[in-house]
Order: sequence, then structure tokens, then C-alpha cells
Amino acid sequence: MNGWLEHLPILPVAIPLMVGALMLMLRDSQRRARLVLSFASLAAQMYVAITLLCLTAGYIPSEWPDGVGVYLLGDWPAPFGIVAVVDRLSTIMLVLTSVLGTATWFYATARWDRSGVHFHPLFQFLLMGLNGAFLTGDLFNLFVFFEVLLAASYGLMLHGSGKARVAAGLHYIVVNLVASFLLLIAMALIYGVTGTLNMADLAARAGELAGPDRRLFETGAAILGIAFLIKAAAWPLNFWLPAAYANACSPVAGIFAIMTKVGIYALLRIGSLLLPTGAPAAFGGEWMFPVGMATLIFGAIGLLAAPQAERQAGYCIIMSSGTLLAALGMPGVTLTGPALFYLISSVLALGAFFMLLEMVERTQTFGADVLAVSLEAFDLEDPEAADTSDDVVGVAIPAAMAFLGMAFIACALLVTGLPPLSGFVAKFSLLSAALQTSATDSPSVAAWMLVAGVLVSGLAGIIALGRTGIRLFWSSDDSVTPRLRLVEAGPVGALILACVALTFWAGPVMSLVEETAKYLDRPATYINAVLTQSPIRGVAPGVHP
Repeated sequence: MNGWLEHLPILPVAIPLMVGALMLMLRDSQRRARLVLSFASLAAQMYVAITLLCLTAGYIPSEWPDGVGVYLLGDWPAPFGIVAVVDRLSTIMLVLTSVLGTATWFYATARWDRSGVHFHPLFQFLLMGLNGAFLTGDLFNLFVFFEVLLAASYGLMLHGSGKARVAAGLHYIVVNLVASFLLLIAMALIYGVTGTLNMADLAARAGELAGPDRRLFETGAAILGIAFLIKAAAWPLNFWLPAAYANACSPVAGIFAIMTKVGIYALLRIGSLLLPTGAPAAFGGEWMFPVGMATLIFGAIGLLAAPQAERQAGYCIIMSSGTLLAALGMPGVTLTGPALFYLISSVLALGAFFMLLEMVERTQTFGADVLAVSLEAFDLEDPEAADTSDDVVGVAIPAAMAFLGMAFIACALLVTGLPPLSGFVAKFSLLSAALQTSATDSPSVAAWMLVAGVLVSGLAGIIALGRTGIRLFWSSDDSVTPRLRLVEAGPVGALILACVALTFWAGPVMSLVEETAKYLDRPATYINAVLTQSPIRGVAPGVHP
């Protein structure tokens, strides 16, 4: 493998870090320069993520054994140094982050990036934290990247000001600070018992623990699991999410659609590595399945009860987290592949949904309170004002309403899992796999509970979103037809089309995620790749230079 390919695994972190730092040196008036730098960064991240996915999946020949690439920062071997690990799971998340980030950034450039300061640097640092969390090979740097993305999300959460946004943002900050504190406690306990925080080394040592050390390790793992469940918006630790996401500006809420999946990724990653050692309860079905079912039920009830469309979208996020936790809490890896397919589809759909709802809100003469506050505070143009520029989708005629209506229907179909889009493929594959998890002739009780939960939550989504669609598009006599810019309608349409593409290419994508599930069932592949990676200057792995 040539020189530049060897450094690919660190570029998803290095690119947004350098671009974000460079943009901090630019004045607020230099918006065009910031736009150019942001676009170049997003394009580079997209290219790197797709290339890494092709390398790990075997579409491009590489020297990485079993499709696992290990990058030793500072050329220090594991477990002494910091490592970035690239495999099928991490690259799927990288590509998903890149696609969603690009779409939400384009939407924000219409007006939201000017409703506050430092939007573009914060956006880059958020992407850096997300990418780093998916790539890191040790718990401490997982905590570091969590803090990076959270620090950036705090600024983005408050972007645009407004009383409701600040109140919800403070709750969001407090809850995540508590989760971060729990992470530190858990890592201290685990390090005190095992002497390592490298995930591969931890998996190798955990199986050797016994007696009091094993119980202390289980305690640390339980606290670690609780912290990840908070970040995954699991019940009863998710009351902060609907208000926070509903009051964030629409492109920020769109990129936040993947934030809860970072916690689920961490649970899946660490749980799969600890599986041969007798995975602690925090990462097994003893916790994840009942918590997932409770989260799914809570999300469905909240979706039915929520009066605002934006809060309904927040409860859809909770429902998706509950579905994933329940599926991943089932025994074996039969449901892991369909769960990953569902994760991809739900993140894309909900990212589009949050941005779509802001455009739909403009049709209501009483709505868009948060947008109005931002426009007045930062002297931005009115989205309903006359616009003679060329980047307009249609004019003030029902064609704009047709786009909004069709996009709303598509998002509703994706969220509820109705045919013919990828949401249906994802839920159908989940249900089919759930009924195959039992080794006996009849499916287990847990499998039937999951089937019932998924179907009932889907029915709740149909009722709630159908009611909201009627209220927004049919029952309002004083609605107005908004003007939609291409830079706003385009990202929403692109994410929906991406879900359509998932439907058409469901076979190849399902094959990829199924292979990923089988790979996760063989944690020795990951462990051996990390612990046997030799530094360039030839120091033997496991030996302190």
C-alpha cells in the first residue's frame, strides 16, 4: 500500500480539525472563504470515508488483514500508544456521517449559518468528534472525542439564540455533562483493575479477571454502559431529547440525528469485543433488550402525545434508538445486520425530516417562531419575501406545496416502516430475523415481544404522523405557499433519494451489513489486528520502545 493510503485512517479526524482551526482565524465577514473551506473539507471527508469503506469491504485490494486497518499515532505500538482502527463497522458510520453532514451543511448555508457566530468551525469540530469516536481504539480517546463533539454540539444547540432554545440547551448540556462524569468514573475503575484502556487489550485481559477484580470490572462496565445509554437516549434517561431537538435550528437537529447512534455504536463495539470473556450485563441482552423495549414503548407514547411536529421527530429518534437497542440485545448476531441497515435508513430519514419540518412550518402563518426570532436578531432575509434569484425551486405556486407534501409522505413512510421505501425493508428484515433467533421450532418470547413492539410503534407512527400531515397540509385555511431555495430543498430531496437508493440496492447493502455482523462475531480479528500491528521503525508489538 502506498504512502498516502497508509495515512487515510487518520484523515477523517485531521481534515475537520485543521479546517475548523483555520476558519477560526477568519473574520465573520469572510463568509465566502469559510464556505469554500467547509465545502472542500466535506468533499475530502466524503472521498476518504468511501475509500476506507471500499478498502475494508474488499472492493479495493489492500494489505490490511481481514479488512482491519490500524494506524499507530506517533508510531507507538498498542496498547501503549493511541491507535485508530478502521473496519467495516467504523467505515459504515463514517460514510453515514459524511452524507448526513454534507446535506445538513448545504441546508444551513441558505440562512442558518448567519444566525450566529462560528457556525462553520463548530460544525467541523462536531464532524471531527463523530469521526474520531468511530475510529478510536481505546476508551480514553473515545471519551475525548465524545467531549469534542459535545462541546461543538453545545454551541450549535444554542445557535440562533431564543429563550426556548437556551432553556432546552441548558438541559441538554447538564445531562451530557453527567454522562461524561460517569464515563470518567467507569474508565477509572476499569483501568484500576485491568491496567489498560485499549479496547483490544482490554478484551484480552478481561477474561483473566476473577473474584473481587471481576466484580469491580463488572461495576465499571455497568457504569460505562449507563453513560452510553444516556447518550443513546435510552429510557428513562432520555427526557431531555425531544425539547432539545425540537428547539435546535433545523440543520443542527438534522445532524443531531446521528448523535444518539454514537452511544449505540459504543455499546455494539465494546460488547462485541467483550463477548468471548462473558460480556458484562451492561452490554448484553440482560440490559439492552428490556431497556430497548421500554425506550421503544416510551417513544411511541410520546409520539402520539406530542403536539408539535418537531417534538414528534424527537420521539421518532427515541423510537429508532429503542428499536436498535432491543434488536442488538437479542442473542447472537442474527439481528445485527438488519439493525445496521435500519440504523442507516433511520438516520437519513430523520435528518431529512427535521429539515423538512422547518420548511413546512413556513406554510403556517402562525408558525416559525424560532426562525422569526433569529431573522430579527441577525437581520436576515425573510424566507417568504420576494426572491428573484435563480436558485429557487418553483415559484409561489402549489408546486412548492407538492414538494413539501410528497417529502413529508416519504419521511413518514420511512419512519413508520411502510412500503415501498428502505424503512420497510429494514423493519421487515428485522422482524424476519427476530423470528429466526430461537434454536427451537417456535420463536422465543423476546422475539415475539420485539415483533410486537416494532409493529405497535409503527402503528403509532402512522396515526401520529398522519394526523400531523392532515393538520399541516389539509386543515389549515390560512396557510401560505413558501418559496423554497434549491440549497434547502436539494438536501432534503437528496437524503430521501438516498433512502430510495437503499431500497433499490438493498441486496448489496444488506450483504455488506451481514458481513459486518459476522465480523463482529469474531472479535479475535479486531484484537489480533490491533495488538500485532508493528510500528514503522520496527519495534516489536507489546514491547515498550
